[in-house]
Amino acid sequence: MDKKQSTILQISVTGLMAALVLISSMFQISIPLPVGPDTRLHLGNVFCLLSGFLLGPVRGGLAAGIGSFFFDVLNPMHLAGAPFTFLFKFLMAFTCGKISGISQHPGKNIGFLFLAAAAGSLTYLVLYLFKGFVENMLLGMEFAPAMAIVWTKFVVSGSNAVIAVIASVPLCIVIRKSLNRSHLLQKFS
Repeated sequence: MDKKQSTILQISVTGLMAALVLISSMFQISIPLPVGPDTRLHLGNVFCLLSGFLLGPVRGGLAAGIGSFFFDVLNPMHLAGAPFTFLFKFLMAFTCGKISGISQHPGKNIGFLFLAAAAGSLTYLVLYLFKGFVENMLLGMEFAPAMAIVWTKFVVSGSNAVIAVIASVPLCIVIRKSLNRSHLLQKFS
């Protein structure tokens, strides 16, 4: 495969993963909050981490950020946060991809994969909760109610994080095995 074909394949796979992040983010259970956009249980973070695992830090981060950005753009309640979502989800997949790529045998050390997924999820969780707290304080909310909202977001987003870590690692292993057998993994990663 020449360089031009390889570049086209890499862009296509990045776009495909962004689409999967977008679609999986739509499988959700919304949890209303008294102020600001709702919080939600969803499957988008699974595919954000999977993007980092399969595409590496930069392209995986782009796929996660772009897919999540478009989810927010398509929902008027989340529109204002779309740039933050792009950055936070990018950093989630980037962290996961960077740590998982450090291993001497990327994609084969299960403990390392869980560590990478947990680090990516934790990165996102800290950024998301900090942003929510700052927004609430800028709205003039008292400390106690602001923390109550952050706590609710922590419980829901923490659940998303656990689900994403538990689901993304086995998916990564199965998909990598299949891609290795077909000799595709080296072509787009």
